[in-house]
Amino acid sequence: MVRALGVVIAAAGRGTRMNLPVNKQYVKLAGKPVIMYSLELFTRLEKVTRIVVVAHPEEVGYCRSLVPADGRITIVPGGKERQDSVYAGLRQLDSDTQLVAVHDGARPLLRAEMVYELVRAASQQGAAIPGVPVKDTLKEVDGNGLVVSTCKRDRLYSIQTPQVFDYRRLMEAYRRAVAEKFYGTDDASLFEHYCGPVVVVPGDYRNIKITTPEDLIIAEAFLRSERRDPFANRHWL
Repeated sequence: MVRALGVVIAAAGRGTRMNLPVNKQYVKLAGKPVIMYSLELFTRLEKVTRIVVVAHPEEVGYCRSLVPADGRITIVPGGKERQDSVYAGLRQLDSDTQLVAVHDGARPLLRAEMVYELVRAASQQGAAIPGVPVKDTLKEVDGNGLVVSTCKRDRLYSIQTPQVFDYRRLMEAYRRAVAEKFYGTDDASLFEHYCGPVVVVPGDYRNIKITTPEDLIIAEAFLRSERRDPFANRHWL
């Protein structure tokens, strides 16, 4: 049984592709900052003992002004790269944390059902990440724009967050990565490199990351079509 789930929300990115005066985590989605959707979800989950929001160093004060009064929430400045920022958040979690979920602050449409499934899988396997099969044909292209090869789509997945890990093992992976100056593409890549296999559980095509203005339009459409998440207050297994 899960005793303590820590959460690190990465919100230190600049989001330059949005072409807006504020970072993507603070853009209004249906009248509410994008990051608030994730915060509200995680604060409703009973096993979440600590939530660390990693903000851009210049935006810590602004982020703090948005966050609801909850003793479980801490806001810390991020680092140069996303990996540095997540590590800063991980170091804030209590030593008795059993599992940790690392989530992108720019993914507002996460549902509690997915968190439960990831926690269940990570409890058994040590690490679990959500993924959805890619829909488009993928091709490898060289520096001249010429196709080198066509990828076999049946084994390719687009990986989302949150990614859930055994906290102590992920911390060990991060410590070794710092010592060796190794940077992965995501948290799971560090776990794979230093700790072992990571299991993929079914993701959700609605769990999009707000990266461009068009993503806001899509997210608003999903919000209008969604009903209340029936798993938000479900007991943990």
